[in-house]
Amino acid sequence: MSTYFRATDPFPLESAEHTKLSAFWDRLGEGRLSTTECAGCGRAAWPPRGFCAECGSDQYRWVDLPDTGTVHAFTVQEAGLPAGFAGPLIFAIVTVGGHRIFCVLVDADPTRVSVGQRVRLSPIRVADDPKGNARWLPAFTPADA
Repeated sequence: MSTYFRATDPFPLESAEHTKLSAFWDRLGEGRLSTTECAGCGRAAWPPRGFCAECGSDQYRWVDLPDTGTVHAFTVQEAGLPAGFAGPLIFAIVTVGGHRIFCVLVDADPTRVSVGQRVRLSPIRVADDPKGNARWLPAFTPADA
């Protein structure tokens, strides 16, 4: 678990008390990447949304995305890292189920990451919320790791 000290909390409040999309974070904590799909027109959104950008409906269902994807783009950050993260930190855009997801790559050698590389979902737990509830961020690891 990453720990940090911040005057402003950089992580989202993921509980149902704070967001109607809390099921996303619950599923991520179970090792599942999911998103919303409009119950009206069937359009899947990324990131998950409480309404459909296509038809305006606020009726949706949760759908799981594949647990593997490919690196679309990436960058390596060695300085000025977010508090609680060790460097170097690899930020990536990963294509999963037709969606491009901004995330971090974990357990990856920055010199061996490449565009098109297969990766597998590996959510990371960050600092708990003020009430002690676990919080998660989407992350991936090389599929061959």
